[in-house]
Amino acid sequence: MTVSVALLLLGALTAVLAPRLLARADWPEREPVVALWLWQCVVAAVLLCCALSMALSAAAAWQAVRGRLFAPAPARVIEAYAFGPSGPWAATTALLLACGGVWTAAMLAREIRLTRAARRTRRAELQVRAPLLPGEEPGSDRLVVLEGERPDAWWLPGAAPRLVITTAALRRLKGRQLDAVLAHEQGHAEARHDWLLHSSAALANGFPQVPVFAAFRAQMHRLVELAADDVASRRFGRLTIALALVELNEDRGVFGRPCPTPHGHVPQRVHRLLAPPRRLTPARRLRLTAAAAFVPVVPVLIAFVPGLHALR
Repeated sequence: MTVSVALLLLGALTAVLAPRLLARADWPEREPVVALWLWQCVVAAVLLCCALSMALSAAAAWQAVRGRLFAPAPARVIEAYAFGPSGPWAATTALLLACGGVWTAAMLAREIRLTRAARRTRRAELQVRAPLLPGEEPGSDRLVVLEGERPDAWWLPGAAPRLVITTAALRRLKGRQLDAVLAHEQGHAEARHDWLLHSSAALANGFPQVPVFAAFRAQMHRLVELAADDVASRRFGRLTIALALVELNEDRGVFGRPCPTPHGHVPQRVHRLLAPPRRLTPARRLRLTAAAAFVPVVPVLIAFVPGLHALR
């Protein structure tokens, strides 16, 4: 039970402290792709702590589980974990963590179901507003132009992903601004940002009291936009994508006053594009990436340390 408790404490400590430490850091806005990677590694570490603690608690509570979990291991490895009388705590911990795992799976399944339903609805609406012409096949055109009074553009992922843009946006965007907007949306699609958004939403909805999951969802919405902005700016320039963002959002009321809508972060994105922060050096980016990759390795090492020590 000692290793199981240590894993639980590590998971709780990571869930509480990681969002606070990352909120104080000034580099995520400068390197959103690295920040996205770090957030994923932190969340993976928390989930690994819970999964490994559940497995070891179940092994301590039930001989049948222990026999299956340590079947290929020598006797001295099992002895290293000191599975002695643990009272009801091991079984209770294992059951609670197992319920948490089932709940997580249910939340992910729910998010997938709702996303697919919403996607089907949007595709049906798109089919009504932009019906196929004679000779066209479904999914043959990746760009769809809709009649609309509000300038807007979005990527509709799926088996046949499509980029949708309104006629109002076409009238507003000038020069290479349209190409920059298309590159921004393609950046979302190529990086599969929709999966990050859905996973973070499922965890935050399933465990609203866990700080790391709530912060994970909030940061994913911000960082994926910054990362896509960088993709577009590298091809068409920061000024071009900044002007395109202004043209698309100036009628939404997001400039000039705080806006709680999903577009409320647009002014900060425009300011970042017009006054870009200095990027980190390649060496520091590499160090941060390597350090992030090591975060989910820590709970695995803690779980295997007694067994590896016994095999020396």
